Amino acid sequence: MKMVLLLTGLLSSSVVLADEYDKGRRLAFDRNRGNCLACHMMAGGESPGNVAPPLVVMKQRFPDKAMLREQIWDATIKNQNTVMPPYGRHGVLTIDEIDDVVDFVYSL
Repeated sequence: MKMVLLLTGLLSSSVVLADEYDKGRRLAFDRNRGNCLACHMMAGGESPGNVAPPLVVMKQRFPDKAMLREQIWDATIKNQNTVMPPYGRHGVLTIDEIDDVVDFVYSL
């Protein structure tokens, strides 16, 4: 009985985790909104671009989550010649949407 409860708890927590990042995942994969797939390879994404680095091991690449958020908000802060759109500065995504994308990308 304890094993069943443990497994049920693990399964339900993985569902919560999947739902937790669902908004960000949908935005990142949406060709009309975040469109991260146009340039980045990501797990679960179809037909990714190869202009930018693959979005993998993001916690190691950005130990400070705020730096990842800054990169998505306006990548020109660090690289004036970047082709990455300044999603926040140009209002492409709302503040909440950027936070959702950051949470999803940070989970990769």
